Amino acid sequence: MANENIPAVTDTILNFIGGAYRRGSTGKTFDNFAPATGLRIGTVHEASEADVADAVAAAKAALNGPWGKMTTAERVRLITAVAAEIERRADDFLAAEVADTGKPRHVASHIDIPRGAANFRMFADVISTTPTESFATATPDGGKALNYVVRKPKGVIAVICPWNFPLLLMTWKVGPALACGNTVVVKPSEETPRTAALLGEVMNAVGMPEGVYNVVHGFGAGSAGEFLTSNPDIDAITFTGETGTGQAIMQKAAVGVRDISFELGGKNPAVVFADADLDKVVEGLSRSVFLNTGQVCLGTERVYVERPVFDEFVKRMTVAAKAFKPGATGDPAYLGPLISAEHQEKVLGYYARAVAEGATVVTGGGVPAISGDEAGGFYVEPTLWTGLAHDSSVMREEIFGPCCGVIPFDAEDEVIGLANDTDYGLCATIWTENLSRAHRVAVSMQVGVCWVNCWFLRDLRTAFGGSGHSGIGREGGVHSLEFYTETENICVKL
Repeated sequence: MANENIPAVTDTILNFIGGAYRRGSTGKTFDNFAPATGLRIGTVHEASEADVADAVAAAKAALNGPWGKMTTAERVRLITAVAAEIERRADDFLAAEVADTGKPRHVASHIDIPRGAANFRMFADVISTTPTESFATATPDGGKALNYVVRKPKGVIAVICPWNFPLLLMTWKVGPALACGNTVVVKPSEETPRTAALLGEVMNAVGMPEGVYNVVHGFGAGSAGEFLTSNPDIDAITFTGETGTGQAIMQKAAVGVRDISFELGGKNPAVVFADADLDKVVEGLSRSVFLNTGQVCLGTERVYVERPVFDEFVKRMTVAAKAFKPGATGDPAYLGPLISAEHQEKVLGYYARAVAEGATVVTGGGVPAISGDEAGGFYVEPTLWTGLAHDSSVMREEIFGPCCGVIPFDAEDEVIGLANDTDYGLCATIWTENLSRAHRVAVSMQVGVCWVNCWFLRDLRTAFGGSGHSGIGREGGVHSLEFYTETENICVKL
């Protein structure tokens, strides 16, 4: 039953189906914890299989209702209004995001919330300005034909989101999906349900038709995630998260031959040449290793440094690591918590394994001393290792924490081989002042994104995605249109 008078986000977090907030039909709930304190801060209503079916049915009905009859210009006006309403309610979204993730407010206020709005605005521009192709074709009888392409919405899209950038990565998918005329059912991470729920209020405020945007809460196997990916009326599935989960979703998508777009894990390398500007390098890598406490799919966990500057790099990077303080405040000098006690245990397990595999712990390696309300938070120390073998498990498996192993190299060909010797292929960073080398090495990286003398510098119009175990497909700008639309060629004999 709908509960339209209940706020989206208080200490009770509800599903959003067909334009209304709803409790789970079975009454099952689960706890929402604050990573910064370890305290319970809310109750989330878990969607049953029947609730998920209702959400998919509402999304399917919207395709045949007012939403499906809108012109592109009408959809663009609504989507642009969504962006403006997110900006108007930035403080509400910031509070929800910080509560769920524990990340320092300066991170969420400068990255998560602005990008959440920008994703809608940018894809509204893309769908308004991207042309389709047409060809004048000679026919066997000496005449002509006109071939032209039209783009159609793919249908109901299942959007399964991660917990590290909940609003940003959810709207990165919902924005283009709606711009292309699809409807969505979003399954946010069970760790971070608040901003997805809150976005339902925005959709209602701007007049988005019922069923265009839906949210179901729960877990993976045996819960909302499995119910959603197994539903035969889902036309495509987009997922960002861990590689093993992606493989499980891929098996579900095979039934009915549904399209998929995956951005998965990474074990991303940085290559630092001796001619690099070490001030730039340390500034860049202190972000790529430690931003969001290392919980960034594009983060750096492997650093290869040319031998002449190895010791100096380690010295400077150690100073940068030690400058961080544990805590979730508005101060950029603070490093927030990991997302959960479970993830903290995983990261600390790798810290112990690194020592067992022969690492020298240059700095960090444990849990920081912290007092007050945050004493129960899920914090770990920023950590640097040297002495690890390239083929050690710590240098090959994704950790997703504020840590990296630093290994020296002697030759360009050697380090290209080391950087590419991985199952993953999401991104890499190259640090050198030699322009020819920068181009030469960058094109040799077997990744979806390669940065030179920078990191996390994004133009949302460019292709984004990974290779190998890091994903399938590309999103961003016109590349998103390939996934979120079906193209039909129409041939007219003239």
